[in-house]
Amino acid sequence: MTLKASGADSKVDWIRSSYSTADGPDCVEVAAAPCHVLVRDSKNPHGPRITLAPSTWASFLPHASGH
Repeated sequence: MTLKASGADSKVDWIRSSYSTADGPDCVEVAAAPCHVLVRDSKNPHGPRITLAPSTWASFLPHASGH
């Protein structure tokens, strides 16, 4: 896992978490790039983001859903 400043991979499509609401300010956004998955805070889209290997993201998802 690495932490990157925004700028690189700027041409990816960001997807907001389905758990986010229009009322809540705390949202996570995810983008799939060719060789990694990016995660950022929607309140700070130009700030740092986490870069994960696809296998790491896949391992994390079952824990994030609460199932």
